[in-house]
Amino acid sequence: MATVLAPADAGLEDIIATSTSICSIENGVLAYRGYNIDDLAENATFGEVTYLLLYGKLPTRDELETLEKAIAEGGKIPVEHLKLIKQFPMNVPPMDWLRTAVSALSFFDPDYKDNSNEANLRKAIRLTGQMTTLVTAFDRFRNSKDLLEPKVGKSHAWNFLYQLTGKEPDEVSYKAFDVCLILHADHELNASTFSARVTAATLSDIHSAITSAIGTLKGSLHGGANEQVMVMLQKVGDDSKIESWIHDALVRKERIMGFGHRVYKHGDPRAKHLMKLSEILGKVKGETKWYEMSRVIDAVVQKEKGLLPNVDFYSASTYHYLGIPTDLFTPVFACSRVTGWSAHVCEQLAHNRLIRPRAEYLGARDQHYVAIDKRS
Repeated sequence: MATVLAPADAGLEDIIATSTSICSIENGVLAYRGYNIDDLAENATFGEVTYLLLYGKLPTRDELETLEKAIAEGGKIPVEHLKLIKQFPMNVPPMDWLRTAVSALSFFDPDYKDNSNEANLRKAIRLTGQMTTLVTAFDRFRNSKDLLEPKVGKSHAWNFLYQLTGKEPDEVSYKAFDVCLILHADHELNASTFSARVTAATLSDIHSAITSAIGTLKGSLHGGANEQVMVMLQKVGDDSKIESWIHDALVRKERIMGFGHRVYKHGDPRAKHLMKLSEILGKVKGETKWYEMSRVIDAVVQKEKGLLPNVDFYSASTYHYLGIPTDLFTPVFACSRVTGWSAHVCEQLAHNRLIRPRAEYLGARDQHYVAIDKRS
């Protein structure tokens, strides 16, 4: 029987693995390059945040216009790549499809063989646009619709909703989605960002690093929680069943998705913004049910378990109101987080040292070889 190991630092919890100037979580405050997430969510655009993460400062108007144009133009998928992804099976999980589609982008990138910082920034900008095109293309392909290219002159959030639905989004929707993208753009040394940095540290290319991050985000302990929140909301059905449903689930020791966080002990600062967006969109769409149910579940879980909602909880109803299919919630996360991943890859390469931690050995010692015929 295998020995059950209990590592001293399981999950590397609270271990400082690297230094960064991109993102911080200190005393419950999330900040990008020193800017409080509340300030950015209330005042900035995703384009500004993308520039901030990649270049270390907020852009001028001309710099922002240049960046947004480059993202939209970069979001056009090369013809050769389009032929390739059209051969992919469509009955697979979207994160699997996205992982392989992003990996294949490297073959057709004009900076394919260049791993300089300047080239990686260009690749990062293209990847930001291409990720959106790929996620929306997956949904359109499986519904027998043609891919739509982003429109130059429109924001990244506007283009995503347009490319997904084929309809020009209303102002409330695309501005709400813009805030969602800001809130998910980076989160210090989370699992997928760490994967990206580990891959980059080997001097691999940025497409490999982003593919590693997508593969990590696919895991249910990292991405996918907001999908499960929406599934839960639909299972519960209506307000009258919430308290008994949550109580029974807790008795069965089931985890209520969207609550608690390893880093935040007093609540996720992003959750309040998504709660507000869910309420606004629910009223605009004339369907407040999902927001109202979420509020009741929030209150019940706080009462029963003392847990506060995290970024995933209210993002579920928010994305649902925006017309995003539930199984695309995690790919949408990637559409935003690719900016943070890319910034971390560039930072890793700027001061690189191969990431090679050690492990505490807890197995047997002083073993001696026994001939196979003498083993019992």
